Amino acid sequence: MPTILVTGGLGFIGSNFIRYLLEDRPDDYRVVNLDAVTYAGNPENLADLVADPRYRFVHGDIGDADLAKQLLAAEQPDFIINFAAESHVDRSITGPAAFIETNIVGTFTLLEAFRAYCEAGNRCRFLQVSTDEVYGALGAEGFFSETTPYSPNSPYAASKAAADHLVRAYRHTYGLDTLITNCSNNYGPYQYPEKLIPLMIGNALEGLPLPVYGDGRNVRDWLYVKDHCRALELVLREAASGETYNIGGHNEMENIELVKLICHQIDARRGPLSDGRPRTALITFVGDRKGHDWRYAIEAGKIHRDLGWQPQTHLQQGLEQTISWYLDNQAWLDQVRSRHERTSD
Repeated sequence: MPTILVTGGLGFIGSNFIRYLLEDRPDDYRVVNLDAVTYAGNPENLADLVADPRYRFVHGDIGDADLAKQLLAAEQPDFIINFAAESHVDRSITGPAAFIETNIVGTFTLLEAFRAYCEAGNRCRFLQVSTDEVYGALGAEGFFSETTPYSPNSPYAASKAAADHLVRAYRHTYGLDTLITNCSNNYGPYQYPEKLIPLMIGNALEGLPLPVYGDGRNVRDWLYVKDHCRALELVLREAASGETYNIGGHNEMENIELVKLICHQIDARRGPLSDGRPRTALITFVGDRKGHDWRYAIEAGKIHRDLGWQPQTHLQQGLEQTISWYLDNQAWLDQVRSRHERTSD
């Protein structure tokens, strides 16, 4: 049973990926989860897996060089997948230093441990999980492909671009077995509520304002997190060394239309607000984000051609599943929203 070292596995995508491995591929992997338990890393995301003999949690930072080297020597992983990152654009605008430290220096430190591990005669491959934001912004037409030049526009995107370049350089310079994936906006269970979809779900359930940047016409491509997890496991196992893959959901939508769809779905389940108004009445337009990219859209044909992957979850279906999960896990949402209020200025 091969071992996968997952970094940042208590976060949104990382915890869903670990669940996918242990629940959908139960006989295939052993998982070691290295997580620093920052504000967005929630131990509750995987609390029910703590006793699983296929799972081990290690509290630590990818920027701790000694820990990284010791962990690789002790666990002898066959794969490393790096989710560990500061990931919220707004936070990168108000406090970029943490993004430089974790996303760039942390990735470098992990790569150095990986290089030493491989140079000691161990076989292992490294997958860097990145974002479509490294490409910059699109106009009304066109798509990001794997050959689109990097042109990041926020400190977050720039830090992820730098990490991607380091991974690519370590392959070219040292001959390491590395891979990079760039995904569109993920959504689904266990997502931290500063992100658009869980923020809107939580506020709509409580009858609070639904803040939408600018005029709400910014366009994003939405990828259901379990579809993303399937793609990542497939890339990790099947892709040729050195490859880069874009992973998209083929679900473009303006932010304002997405918020309205969430409102309609919650109204259909819970009824209108106590005063009889639909939840769309809660929509409040706020000042636009600094440097707000207008449109992201991914062309994901390469991963379909090479590996046979394509998304299975349409946005409407994925939203229904996501809203159902938050309704069924109100205690989790309340706990995380309380933490979010304590960590947001």
